Amino acid sequence: MERRRMDTALLVVLLMGHLATALEVPLDLPQPPTITHQSPKDYIIDPRENIVIHCEAKGKPHPSFSWTRNGTHFDIDQDPNVTMKPHSGTLVVDISREKADIYEAVYQCIARNIHGTAVSHNIVIRQSRSPLWSKEKIKPVVIQEGGSLVLPCEPPAGLPPPIIFWMDNNFQRLPQSSRVSQSLNGDLYFSNVLLEDSRNDYICYARFPHTRTIQQKQPISVTVLNLDAINDTMAAFYNDTDLFSEDPVEERRPTFLIPSGSSSSKMVLRGQVLEMECIAEGLPTPEISWSKVSGELPSKGTSFLHYQKTLRIVNVSESDAGDYRCTARNQLGSEHHTIHVTVKAAPYWISGPPRNLVLAPGENGVLTCRASGTPKPSVTWAMNGISIENSPKDLSRNVEDDTIIFTDIQTGSSAVYQCNVSNDHGYLLSNAFVNVLSEPPRVLTPSNKVYQVIKNHPALIDCAFFGSPIPKITWFKDSRSSTLVGDPYILHDNGTLEIHKAQARNAGKYTCVARNNLGIYENHVYLEVKEPTRILKQPEYKVIQRYKSAVLECKVKHDPTLVPTMSWLKDDDELPDDERFVVDSDSLTIMDVTESDAGVYTCIVNTTLDHDSASVELTVVERPDPPTDLELTDQKKRSVQLTWTPGDEHNSPIQNFLIQYEDSLHHRGYWHNLTEVPGTKTTAHLKLSAYIHYTFRVLALNAVGFSRPSSPSKIYKTEPAAPDENPTGVQGFGTEHDNLVISWTPLSGLQSNGPGLRYRVMWRQKAVDSDWTSVTVANNSRFVVSGTPTFVPYELKVQAVNDHGVGPEPAIAHGFSGEDLPVAAPEMVQAVVLNSTLAEVHWEPVPHKLIRGQIKGYKVYYWKERALHKHNPHQMEKQILTFGGNHSHGRLPALHPFSLYSFNVRVYNGKGDGPPSPTQQFSTPEGVPGAPTSLVVTNLNLDSLTLEWSPPHDRNGRITGYTLKYQPVNNSNELGTVEELALLANETSVTLPNLKYSTRYKFYLSAKTVRGPGPAITEEAVTVMDEVWPVSPFGNVSSSVGEDGAVISWEYWGPEKTIYVEYIVENSEGEEEWQKELVNGSQNVVLKGLQGGRSYRVRLVAKGHHDQPLHHSKELLVTVPAVASRQVDIATQGWFIGLMCAIALLILILLIICFIQRNKGGKYPVKEKEDAHTDPEFQPMKEDDCTFGEYSDNEDHKPLKGSRTPSNGTVKRDDSDDSLVDYGEGGEGQFNEDGSFIGQYSGKSGSRDTAEGHESSEAPSPINAMNSLNSFV
Repeated sequence: MERRRMDTALLVVLLMGHLATALEVPLDLPQPPTITHQSPKDYIIDPRENIVIHCEAKGKPHPSFSWTRNGTHFDIDQDPNVTMKPHSGTLVVDISREKADIYEAVYQCIARNIHGTAVSHNIVIRQSRSPLWSKEKIKPVVIQEGGSLVLPCEPPAGLPPPIIFWMDNNFQRLPQSSRVSQSLNGDLYFSNVLLEDSRNDYICYARFPHTRTIQQKQPISVTVLNLDAINDTMAAFYNDTDLFSEDPVEERRPTFLIPSGSSSSKMVLRGQVLEMECIAEGLPTPEISWSKVSGELPSKGTSFLHYQKTLRIVNVSESDAGDYRCTARNQLGSEHHTIHVTVKAAPYWISGPPRNLVLAPGENGVLTCRASGTPKPSVTWAMNGISIENSPKDLSRNVEDDTIIFTDIQTGSSAVYQCNVSNDHGYLLSNAFVNVLSEPPRVLTPSNKVYQVIKNHPALIDCAFFGSPIPKITWFKDSRSSTLVGDPYILHDNGTLEIHKAQARNAGKYTCVARNNLGIYENHVYLEVKEPTRILKQPEYKVIQRYKSAVLECKVKHDPTLVPTMSWLKDDDELPDDERFVVDSDSLTIMDVTESDAGVYTCIVNTTLDHDSASVELTVVERPDPPTDLELTDQKKRSVQLTWTPGDEHNSPIQNFLIQYEDSLHHRGYWHNLTEVPGTKTTAHLKLSAYIHYTFRVLALNAVGFSRPSSPSKIYKTEPAAPDENPTGVQGFGTEHDNLVISWTPLSGLQSNGPGLRYRVMWRQKAVDSDWTSVTVANNSRFVVSGTPTFVPYELKVQAVNDHGVGPEPAIAHGFSGEDLPVAAPEMVQAVVLNSTLAEVHWEPVPHKLIRGQIKGYKVYYWKERALHKHNPHQMEKQILTFGGNHSHGRLPALHPFSLYSFNVRVYNGKGDGPPSPTQQFSTPEGVPGAPTSLVVTNLNLDSLTLEWSPPHDRNGRITGYTLKYQPVNNSNELGTVEELALLANETSVTLPNLKYSTRYKFYLSAKTVRGPGPAITEEAVTVMDEVWPVSPFGNVSSSVGEDGAVISWEYWGPEKTIYVEYIVENSEGEEEWQKELVNGSQNVVLKGLQGGRSYRVRLVAKGHHDQPLHHSKELLVTVPAVASRQVDIATQGWFIGLMCAIALLILILLIICFIQRNKGGKYPVKEKEDAHTDPEFQPMKEDDCTFGEYSDNEDHKPLKGSRTPSNGTVKRDDSDDSLVDYGEGGEGQFNEDGSFIGQYSGKSGSRDTAEGHESSEAPSPINAMNSLNSFV
């Protein structure tokens, strides 16, 4: 027997491969039924809705369905209320005609086809119930303050159990705390009661979630009594006798209300929720704590509810078993209770339920039903819903406890096997079929599918396959040179190829090949590796002031083939729907930021493959709100304490508070800074001055700035007193030789301490033992003492005085009376010459008494009499050197060599200079000379030239000769060998022979005295090719013509500094001159003054000294192309033609109007009268506006002619000032049929001029005709 078990175990291990590689059978192949969906085991229904019992299954052919009810066949056709959905086993029970409770039973679904039968687990149908509370009369509760109390809820048993909560009549939840809390069974516990617990509406509610109903218990009334107060009140009526005999409740140590006793036990199933509670009473209210006796409390899934009174552990495991201790503790002691927890387990799968087997004929396989539980569960097998013992025998099948082994299985052995695992706490039922098939391989993954993956992320390339026997999967890439095995590839049992970290080189075409003994199948897929999406520039933490704009940047890098989408969140929620939030491609802008905009902003970038995010906190700051509630306390004569309440700091901590005051007595309307205190304080002890009417205000300062001032405090007045301090800055000095000016810094109004402020000024000579002389002054800060000796030391004091007394004893200050000019000159004056440019002067200091003041120093006056050689003129400029302090010597720098100097010395004080010492003289020795004044190159020849120069301006001695050095310079400015030549002092020119032709030379000439040579003057020159034409220093001269002009370019290596371009028209007359343009420092120029269509001769010129020849470049011939005329014929322009047409049209309209006017006013019978009047043409005209002299100026403002007449034939005056009505009587002018005027001329009314009445209508004036034209237009 033991040997058989060992053989079975070995066979199971060998066959585990089939267990690990169970395949999903395609639905186009024959297969037994598989349950895909079923209702839960415990199915609670709502009695108001139809009952739906789910049962779905698949198979080939599609399975048929039947049901059992309470273990017997359920004939659906016999019950008109029950129907089965088409192609499904789901039952629908119509309860409109029957009560739901008659369908409470245990149901099981059966799905079968020709290959087997699958069954569902038992489905227990129960109707949800929400019964009412039984009617009962609840007595009011009266309890003494401090006692414990339990209000029972006792809800009706419902299915499922209801959710309990306590509320009042206003449907507001009753407040709970560590003193008052609800237990797990719904009762309300009071560890101790307070007076405020008295109320008559303690109501327990039960909510039934399935039926969505709430049931209410009768309200409970609770009255809490304070017996001490009652006894004290009633004693007056009952001779101090207590109304209640009970002793008042005293403080007590904790005791447990639940659970009772010192220990209890609790059983919980594995995977469920364990809840343990301990509620204690006591006074003061006890605190509850928890611990595990046998170890630490579980770290995961543990929480404390109901103010630590409930310990909750979710998803309980066997390790959570043990003893748990709850402890109640207050100031008077503690109490413990131990709960012993036992963990049982309903059956649960160890490695999952049995899996379907697909076997080819002749193969071996195994079904395993491996489960566990506490107590250990039993395993039973069934085949096609019939116990395995009663099923047909199969020689290939061997059942061993929780395992069925198939050996050399054959066609026809397909079936569905049921595994049932059960113990006292539940059961597990699972279906697994055995399908015997012979199928060539096939790949179920779509061909040419493209997989996209992010670089460095895992890539999973599917190759879902099927075949029987199970195919072998191999993978190839691109050229299929070798199978993909080993790093970086991982081949999974389901055919998936995994690349742990995909790289760009892994992209390409992949081929999955499935093969078994019945055939081969290939499938091609593609892998694309994309660059990751990354936020390169994350938004940075920002502190922004309110009402400003905040810009949060979020710059992204992504694969170019992926399209990113950016979104923003605020505090993990969508952005507010506000136009102030502007989202751009790489930023979020918040305009006019407010405090509600503060929070955490997250930038999220998504592509179809990956995403990235970054968060930043935005803090909105603002100046703090002003402090409030200023209050003055601890008021004393010279101090007060100021307290205030800070305003909102707006996310920026307050750094300081600035306290200011206003003195309404002396400076009303002016606020002065008094003191500052740190931002953490809200009080300040203020030291005050006397005789001030204080009003205080406080300003808060944060990083943004100062707040607005607070509202002023109440006025606080201090009483006047004598001054506390004296003036500062006391000093004495003289403005004249016989006075002493005493000055000081006066006290401010804050320092005066009272009215009548004045100053007592005191002085006395320091060296003489004399009394103090004093004087009192007011409204002044200085006092002048006259008749003092010259520059005598004094002691000084200034004391503050007011109407309430004198200030403290003042400190003594020192000063001197006025100075006078010194009366003596320095003696023993002499000069020592140190070198040609420096001398030192020495003198004997003047005695202090002769200085007559504070010595400032000595001044040396010196000047150059003349140079000691005949070539330099006499110079007499005077210079002064000042030596501060009591010096006895000083140096005179920057003297001229070889010169005669005169000098004297004076002492000076604050008043001025004293008398000079006798003038003395000294001479400076020779020095090195300056550079020669000029150096000119002349007589340039093929191999020689002449140098001419002038002696130095500053000879600084007798010139003993000159030194000439020269060396050649090549085109790259490299210097050659230096030649040196000594010249006599009387020479001013020299000719240098034997020079190289066409070579540039550089010359250095310096003068000498007995002290040595001075600085050199330099010059450059170039020897020539022959005696007539010098070598040109220009090369590579070229030209080009552009739109801006002719561009001339060249290279130049000559010594001359003045360069210009000359140009002249080719074949020009002899009188024309070359035009010049200076181009110093450049090697190209643009000639803009050239005319198109002409040719010019152009050359470059280098100019040296006036006696040196000019250097010319070769001439260029520059031709400027002719430019097409840009003048436009105005006659062909559209605007001009349109203007002319408009003018012609206006003239034509004018002529038509004139013709109409002429016909309108033709000849009529009274023409003779008209002729008798003066012709308007002969009336005088005004010079300024060319109108007739008798016409009124308002003519121009009358209505225009040509206006329409009214239908009654009259012409209104307002309509036309030129109407013929004006010429008739009574305004009733008439016309003949031909339009001629019938009426006689009559006199005009006074409102119209006479000349106007004689106006002719035969020939309208040009002005009126123009008005008519304007009216027409």
